[in-house]
Amino acid sequence: MAPDSVKVPKLSLTETIFGLLLRLVAVACFWFGLNYWALLIGFSFEGSGRFDLLPVPWRVAATALAVVYPVAALGLWLLVSWGPVLFVVAAATEATMFGLYPEIFGKKPMLLMMHGSIAVTYVLFRLVMLYQRARQAKAARNDLP
Repeated sequence: MAPDSVKVPKLSLTETIFGLLLRLVAVACFWFGLNYWALLIGFSFEGSGRFDLLPVPWRVAATALAVVYPVAALGLWLLVSWGPVLFVVAAATEATMFGLYPEIFGKKPMLLMMHGSIAVTYVLFRLVMLYQRARQAKAARNDLP
């Protein structure tokens, strides 16, 4: 092996678990996307949720979420930076739907709690990884004046 070969840094346990969390959320996002597609094409609710039978607010929200959720799932699965951003867009849309307008969309408190817990867990993981990287950088510069 050539001495100038690139060394790939090993991922920490925190980063590995964080990647697994993002992939688990990706599976959930894909499932939510499939549910919205099933609603729009009339596969669920015995066809009463077809696009042409839905009220306008549901048409707008379900169509947007049927597109955003699978794309967010792809981004989360690939561990790219835009995956969590699209998940936040989808979660904020559903939080607005079921939290601010329950008279139009109904109530889903478990869904809101799930989105909130995923957001808090994501932020905690990012803070722990930021702390670990700061400690590594400080340890690497220990010999400097």
